[in-house]
Amino acid sequence: MSTPSVSYSITIRLELPAQPAAVSRLTSVIEGAGGLVTAVDVSESGVEYLRVDVTCATGGEEDAARIVKAVREMSGVRIGPVSDRVFLAHLGGKLSIESKAPIRHRDDLSMIYTPGVGRVAQHVADHPEDAVRLTIKRNCVAVVTDGSAVLGLGNLGPLGALPVMEGKAALFKRFAGIDAFPLCLDTQDVDEIVATVRHVAPVFAGINLEDISAPRCFEIERRLRAELDIPVFHDDQHGTAIVTLAALTNALKVVGKKIEDVKIVQSGAGAAGSAILRLLQLSGARDVVVTNSRGVLHRGRTDLHSELRWMAENTNPRGLTGTLEEALAGADVFIGVSAPHIVSEQAVASMAPRSIVFAMANPTPEIEPEIAARYAAVVATGRSDFANQINNVLAFPGVFRGLLDAHSHVVTDEMLLAAAKALAGVVKDEELNATYIVPSVFNPSVTTTVAKAVQTVAEREARPAQAIDATAQIAAIRA
Repeated sequence: MSTPSVSYSITIRLELPAQPAAVSRLTSVIEGAGGLVTAVDVSESGVEYLRVDVTCATGGEEDAARIVKAVREMSGVRIGPVSDRVFLAHLGGKLSIESKAPIRHRDDLSMIYTPGVGRVAQHVADHPEDAVRLTIKRNCVAVVTDGSAVLGLGNLGPLGALPVMEGKAALFKRFAGIDAFPLCLDTQDVDEIVATVRHVAPVFAGINLEDISAPRCFEIERRLRAELDIPVFHDDQHGTAIVTLAALTNALKVVGKKIEDVKIVQSGAGAAGSAILRLLQLSGARDVVVTNSRGVLHRGRTDLHSELRWMAENTNPRGLTGTLEEALAGADVFIGVSAPHIVSEQAVASMAPRSIVFAMANPTPEIEPEIAARYAAVVATGRSDFANQINNVLAFPGVFRGLLDAHSHVVTDEMLLAAAKALAGVVKDEELNATYIVPSVFNPSVTTTVAKAVQTVAEREARPAQAIDATAQIAAIRA
């Protein structure tokens, strides 16, 4: 049986005999089958029966089926509908569009639509800069995907990606008050994706790229940044990098080490891994070893595409070769954005004293956190059911809020660094400990603090739309 989670919670409608111990007997059976009862609601009562809705968290679909079977076998119990609460939450989608202006009578109609709207349309055509003042563009972001790398589920295509992108848009609204809309494209051709986003860009003040597989995501981002006059942010890359750097900043405080002195081993060289590496190096990290499924990236490898080649040439100063497990010996920090259960207990035990383990593969981490915690001083994952969740929602709402408030045309590395520093600072020194290195996503100061930091940098830079050359900056740091 797996650990019960609300993401696999069910509600069972059933009838019980009207007996004093009926409900307690029911909850005992459910918990004996591996469920965790979270609510029992009596919807109807008769002389001889109770109609009850019992809600319980389960460990997955197999666990849910076993729980229902156990309840069905109870004497005197009649099973009704069984509802998956996650699917119920998605019925009809998670988004809607509402008018900000009332349309109550003919005067309202004349102002909101024709003929009044014609004056505004002509004005915006003559003065395009006023679109951000007079249209939805002011506060609107496109969440763009091709469905090629959805969560940890792989290539699900545009329809499979839609529930995730709806969720992303809902988070934009909840945490930053931003109107975001999912654009799930029915193509995985780089040229077509770039052209499509370019054509729809006039509606939006920013583009959030999401769940696009590497290495195509790198080219798509580069080209869109070059061709558009609005900020382009790939959350899988830069959102993950911001939160990882913020968490590492505070974890290093906990263990009393400095980023320029530690040995860092990173598993994963895709979109997230690439951005994390660049931000770590811009923050002063000098000894970073990156691994992929075939082992350590080093200059002698001949099986690397251009992005991996860059990593091999700009990391691994000690010239390590071999496997991830070999690279972890004596390392101070492990950062995983790769695959489940690829790090052994022995490998974590071989790390340096007071080590840091960020096992962020989702939903199953590179090593189970309770095992890593036997040896590491600080452990973090990407999951919400463990301490220290490294979650992109800590970053992207505030980043875009700051970009939109500054009317920025670009995303720069200085903005990303400022966001990470601001996010780390939300956790005060008197609050900091091994199980609290990043704030809760529901901490009300997270979005505002990150937004202000990004806005300040954006307004200070205020220069022609061009991204900063991270490669040149890293080369300068290494020199």
